[in-house]
Amino acid sequence: MEDSIGFFDVIWSIFLLFLLVAWIWVLISVVADIFRSQDMGGIAKALWVGFVIIIPWLGVLVYIIARGDRMQENAADAMARIEDARRDYIRSVAQVSPADELAKLAELKEKGVLTEEEFATQKSRILSA
Repeated sequence: MEDSIGFFDVIWSIFLLFLLVAWIWVLISVVADIFRSQDMGGIAKALWVGFVIIIPWLGVLVYIIARGDRMQENAADAMARIEDARRDYIRSVAQVSPADELAKLAELKEKGVLTEEEFATQKSRILSA
């Protein structure tokens, strides 16, 4: 008998590797959701994490059955918070000061692009904001 690796052994190893990666993915998703949940207190989170760590298969299965519907809501809430933070950051970085806007208006007035009326209207809009 030869000690060679057969085709089905390779396929079986690839399948087991896939299952391991999928299991790690699910485990990380559940633990992340436990910490992300805002409707659970610290003790409940600690109990869930302990359950998932001590008895991983059963803990993950029970968590998904008990709180699976909240997992999607928690993920959507987290993405919304990230999007809001990103939008606020972009606004804070891209914000132009009123002094800069007034300087640009004065330059446009000097070049004759704006009339005195348009300049006064835009100036009052900037100063009122």
